[in-house]
Amino acid sequence: MEDIDAIAALQDPVRRRLYEYVAGQGREVGRNEAAEATGVARTLAAHHLDKLAEAGLLESSSRRLTGRSGPGAGRPAKVYTRSRAERSISLPARDYRTAAELLAEAAEEAGLDDGLCAAARRRGEALRGPAEPCEDLDAAVELLAARGYEPHIEAAGDGADEEASGSASRIVRMRNCPFHAVAERFPPLVCGMNLALLEGLIGADGAVRARMDARPGECCVIIEASKNNKH
Repeated sequence: MEDIDAIAALQDPVRRRLYEYVAGQGREVGRNEAAEATGVARTLAAHHLDKLAEAGLLESSSRRLTGRSGPGAGRPAKVYTRSRAERSISLPARDYRTAAELLAEAAEEAGLDDGLCAAARRRGEALRGPAEPCEDLDAAVELLAARGYEPHIEAAGDGADEEASGSASRIVRMRNCPFHAVAERFPPLVCGMNLALLEGLIGADGAVRARMDARPGECCVIIEASKNNKH
């Protein structure tokens, strides 16, 4: 019932907009920012953000948004991030996670990595259907968003000079891994499967490609322009 109550908290349209905004930022969000982004009054935003935290959908803490400390720095402000807890509802009750973990354990013990990846690549191609491979990163973002990966585009350049000149290439990172729970227990197997699935989904021979580039808290795969398509 706890998961049902938590998800029911999103029934209010304002509350849902606030949740989606905070979840989409991948960082702490203050009340003023959330209110402005969703077009509601700060007091109303604060009320709904606290309700989302009470429901376990957001996590809250306090910090000074000015970045200063000591006298004159102002009072700490309440900030929110998406909760790390996973919520799901199935009526009647189902336990697909246990089945997935058992299958992953058996596949890992039997050394079936290659067969799993081949099947995942075929499934990705089937999900893409008759559509052509992704022609650019924007097309990949649209496709990945529909699959729940929560993609966002960021600069790939690490050097300050490259970023300052605006020449940094772009990559797509994903804030959500749809296979997170099983990937935590069987990372090489499931991350390899995920990579193969995305290769099939976006098209391995198109203008973009998928590759491993793990970063804490995000999907282990990134999408970038294929080498022969980089500008």
